[in-house]
Amino acid sequence: METPLPGTDPGPVKVKTGGGPEIPSARAAKAARRKALTPYLLLLPAVVATLVLLGWPLVKNLVLSFQNLNMRQFIQRVTEWTGFHNYQDVLGGEEFWRVTLRSVLFTGVNVILIMALGSLIGLLLARLGRRMRVFLLIGLVLAWAMPVIAATTVYQWLFAERFGVVNYVLDKLGWHSMADFSWTSSQLSTFFVITWLIVWQSIPFVAINLYAATTTIPKELYEAASLDGAGAWKSFKNVTFPFLRPFLFATTFLEVIWVFKAFAQVFAFNQGGPDRLTEILPVYAYIEGMGNQHFGMGAAISFLTLLILLGLTSYYLRIVLKQGEDEL
Repeated sequence: METPLPGTDPGPVKVKTGGGPEIPSARAAKAARRKALTPYLLLLPAVVATLVLLGWPLVKNLVLSFQNLNMRQFIQRVTEWTGFHNYQDVLGGEEFWRVTLRSVLFTGVNVILIMALGSLIGLLLARLGRRMRVFLLIGLVLAWAMPVIAATTVYQWLFAERFGVVNYVLDKLGWHSMADFSWTSSQLSTFFVITWLIVWQSIPFVAINLYAATTTIPKELYEAASLDGAGAWKSFKNVTFPFLRPFLFATTFLEVIWVFKAFAQVFAFNQGGPDRLTEILPVYAYIEGMGNQHFGMGAAISFLTLLILLGLTSYYLRIVLKQGEDEL
């Protein structure tokens, strides 16, 4: 065995076997293999839980989408395979494409409002004093923590036709025609209330996280910008925004996913009415599947919804990655 020089790291113990080349000892090799496998072992519980809780239901939904299943087949436990018939019916009808366009527009409007207002409030938090910041943060956390159905119920009461607070206030302010206005009587007014609800619920996430991101910006950069004569707008453009850009991209990505699948708010507020004019894809899949008892059809719509969401998010991620490469 070779003797290491004084003051040097001997490294893994090597053993000579006869006159052949030196090889690492079995103990060192075993430790190296264990070290290499550690990250995968730590990820294994999360991967297994994801496959069980998400992967298996997704596979079952995909299998169901190739079947004709209603209450008769369900009770008799009869499996009727129809191939791509459900997908042909869905993609061949105009209703699916109208709901898809409505869902994309609904998501776009909500995400724009959420990111704009949430970013402004987040920047405001960074400029407020400690007491006012804590007070505003408590209000944001309370709004964020309210359960979705509870918040939807509160908005139903606020915008109620006869005894709603909103109609009462508008009537007192001079808009007497709003005294008995029904916010659920038209597509536009229903979407207005639902949008307000979703934006109100989503702003705290954006604002709090953006405020947390502003705390990572070094103060020296603002001092250097002020010494160069930069005003508030130039400081924001050249210092604040470059640091916040990755956060804004990641948050927008999450908000697109969250708003696109906002089933609870839309269904609980008015069940997709009036006349199914406020249905978005998750609500459309539920009503066709559970409401009309066309379970195979509902499964096909839900799987197509997943594909559309994956397409939207992959397109957005491609833009983000391309911009990241350009910056490098």
